[in-house]
Amino acid sequence: MPSTAPPSNPTAAPTADATADQTAAPPGEPSAAIACDIFCAVIDNFGDIGVCWRLARQLASEHGWQVRVFVDDLHAFQKLCPSLALDRARQTIGGIVVEHWHAPAHAGDTLEVADVVIEAFACELPPIYVAAMAQRERAPVWINLEYLSAEDWVADFHLRPSPHPRYPLVKTFFFPGLGPGTGGVLKERNLDAARAAFEASLAAREAWWRQAVGRTPPVGATVVSLFAYENPAVDSMLKQWRDGAEPVVLLVPEGRISGAVARFFGLPAFAAGTHAERGGLSAHGLAFTEQSGYDALLWASDINFVRGEDSFVRAQWAARPFVWHIYPQADDAHLPKLDAALEHYGRTLPVDARAALARFWHAWNGAGEPDWAAMRDHYPALQRRAVEWAGELAEVGDLAGNLALFTKSQLK
Repeated sequence: MPSTAPPSNPTAAPTADATADQTAAPPGEPSAAIACDIFCAVIDNFGDIGVCWRLARQLASEHGWQVRVFVDDLHAFQKLCPSLALDRARQTIGGIVVEHWHAPAHAGDTLEVADVVIEAFACELPPIYVAAMAQRERAPVWINLEYLSAEDWVADFHLRPSPHPRYPLVKTFFFPGLGPGTGGVLKERNLDAARAAFEASLAAREAWWRQAVGRTPPVGATVVSLFAYENPAVDSMLKQWRDGAEPVVLLVPEGRISGAVARFFGLPAFAAGTHAERGGLSAHGLAFTEQSGYDALLWASDINFVRGEDSFVRAQWAARPFVWHIYPQADDAHLPKLDAALEHYGRTLPVDARAALARFWHAWNGAGEPDWAAMRDHYPALQRRAVEWAGELAEVGDLAGNLALFTKSQLK
């Protein structure tokens, strides 16, 4: 997740308040006719297309929009959406049109300009598409969807307009965030109900475990999900789990951390279906899951290690303690963003629990050695805060709803 910085040369903030009212028109209301194009360039992970695909599905299903997604890397996209065909230039999945985007000049086989154009993460629209936007009788609402950040400056720049230097077009910066005055983060309307149903159903949880690893965890074990970038701290963490007094069941989706787990157990790989044990640690390799299946993994775990943006957001909605591996950058440019998130999330924790969490997050991101015992000692306070935080974050409003509300105000 590359860092964001304040947009260059923004003008005064608009008067429209996208967070004032979270009520969106249901399908069948005027918003049902809104056509939206989302452009996404995949950098080096799944976060870009992960966020865009969640947003596309939510705008289509909850707001009745006609959505088209332009994406330049179908292979990465297919990991999250297995039904995607790699050899098709244009296809429809769940009512959403997907175009294989051959950036930077390509704009689909047929040039069509939508009512709402979302340029995700400063990916730069095709020049031919921008020119067509300017020729449209009614200029589209042009949104520059930025990366998520908890830093204070985000609220100041959220919804700032930026006029195009040559065309009569205005781009609006839309910043996801964790606090008031930002665009919020993605959350489907039924997510809380789905989590509550899973937690309330022993049969559902047992069925998940049978499908995922073939067995339920032993009584008293701490279940940990591990999704991370390559991380030198992982060996220390695995040793602490191995040598700890309490058993740990580790769930490892296939990914960039799998090689380190394999080396720890002396295995050539740690693919889906792999099982290994050492001391108090029992580890299971899971298949890389599509988006709809990832939430259940978070709900089934006692603590979740997540990375980047998309899984970071889902961990917060899971209402479980979590550890964030932020996208690493040169010169530690990512650490202020990490600290800003800690400031929001740890604000009401007891002083000792907040300090333990901050030390662990920093160690997991390269500054020191993670202390699992301290995390376990403060687990009750961390669990209470996780539930409390999910409620606080919901008050900001979900990103799709905030974006839809702002867009409707501009289309009037």
